[in-house]
Amino acid sequence: MPTIQREVTVAANATDENLFSGSAFEFARGRSVVSMAVVAAATGTFVTINNGVDIVAEEFAPEIKTEYPIIPDEFYYVTAAVQGDRLVMRVRNTTGAPIIVRAIAQITQV
Repeated sequence: MPTIQREVTVAANATDENLFSGSAFEFARGRSVVSMAVVAAATGTFVTINNGVDIVAEEFAPEIKTEYPIIPDEFYYVTAAVQGDRLVMRVRNTTGAPIIVRAIAQITQV
């Protein structure tokens, strides 16, 4: 099962437009189901998830946690993808300090 696992520090008052940018699995290779989880090390971050033209989750505050999300317990976001769909997880930090964000996407071909 292809997996994207990222730990990124989002700078103070900055936005990471796509945590999954540059991954070999950023663009769907075919029909698939994508399960995702994201956590932040502190409050003040907001996440938006898109897949192709679909909005998977409007801006929300992720769970606060200092370790990676638990599989499968914390994988709250699931979407279907077709070939060429781009997986985008946008993270916005509204605080005056950098915050570590951890995200996982598991891709199941169907």
